[in-house]
Amino acid sequence: MRKIITIAAICLVTFGTYAQKNTVRWYKGNLHTHSYWSDGNEYPEMVIGWYKANGYDFVALSDHNVLAQGEKWKQIPDQPLHRHGFERYLNQYGEEWVVYKKNESGGIEVKLKTYEEYKALFEEKDKFLIMQAEEISKGPHIGAVNIREEIIPQDIEDRVKLAQSMIDAVYEQRKNTGQIMFAHVNHPNFGGSLNFDEMIQLRGDRFFEVYNGHPMVANFGNDKKPSTDILWDRYLINCFEVDKPLIFGMGTDDTHDFLQHGVGKSNGGRGWVMVKARELTPESLITAMENGDFYASTGVLLESIRFKRKRLTVEIQKEPGVNYTIQFWGAKKGGKEGVLLKEEKGYKASYKMTSDDLYVRSKIISSKLKENPFQKGEFEMAWTQPVK
Repeated sequence: MRKIITIAAICLVTFGTYAQKNTVRWYKGNLHTHSYWSDGNEYPEMVIGWYKANGYDFVALSDHNVLAQGEKWKQIPDQPLHRHGFERYLNQYGEEWVVYKKNESGGIEVKLKTYEEYKALFEEKDKFLIMQAEEISKGPHIGAVNIREEIIPQDIEDRVKLAQSMIDAVYEQRKNTGQIMFAHVNHPNFGGSLNFDEMIQLRGDRFFEVYNGHPMVANFGNDKKPSTDILWDRYLINCFEVDKPLIFGMGTDDTHDFLQHGVGKSNGGRGWVMVKARELTPESLITAMENGDFYASTGVLLESIRFKRKRLTVEIQKEPGVNYTIQFWGAKKGGKEGVLLKEEKGYKASYKMTSDDLYVRSKIISSKLKENPFQKGEFEMAWTQPVK
């Protein structure tokens, strides 16, 4: 009898471990943000600490053309905001952690903490994950997430070939190291970033930013650029024309400014991804993203996304007093532009694809104005990934 009980106990423990590993949940993360390692205005610990304190499960610092490795000293600008920022940093972490010196002119220089140092300080297994990243920047900007080695942009005049070389470098490193990582096209509606005609020439690109929280990115379009939603649908139609995998849309902050907040500043908490994964590990998260098991958000949270028998069903986490418009976007065979397939008010809606549909994706628009928007009048939203 005792032997039977022991065996039963072992079976329960084994099943419990199996069930735990095979349970999926939503993880919140931001994969595009900056610090003093490049053109951000905050110390990496203050950046990482902000995301952890504000309910994020994972984050990646993606400074321009650099990894947080080796020794780097930052000359702190002699301005009140930056001086107060240093005082907050010093008060929070103390003299034993903060390494700094005063130069001959009386200015302050701070030795920046490396990826390994801030990773050890903040990361907690199954609770908070930090991935190493880089924004490869030279003309086009390409995000490289969970890389092991810095990628140096090449001297190539052709913008498409330059961007392609950046993407290729990420996946070559992935192949050579065996470490899972991915590349994504950053803020297509920012300044001299890649335009549509250039983007559709790329190969190996699986992700782009449908939402970027920087105030200089025209997410909703302007007189010179279409919205990123319009761009996305055109991008997807081209995927069918050239027989390449569907492109997925990310939400990111592209944070640079942690010292001042408001419209016109590039602050944190504006855009993120919600990834449905089994574990809080780079392998699990990136695999889920490459399978399209995630959505982009600026505030709207989803209860579930289901695609079965050509029917896409979206259910929203209800927030009292908030109304939602659920849109289903797609394209018809032979079409050149995305079309609104269906629009419905409420917390749950679905769309059944017809034989004439190439794909379908959902966009959810809330009646709730976004706190600290990148532009005035911005409502909270979410975007699911296209399915076919």
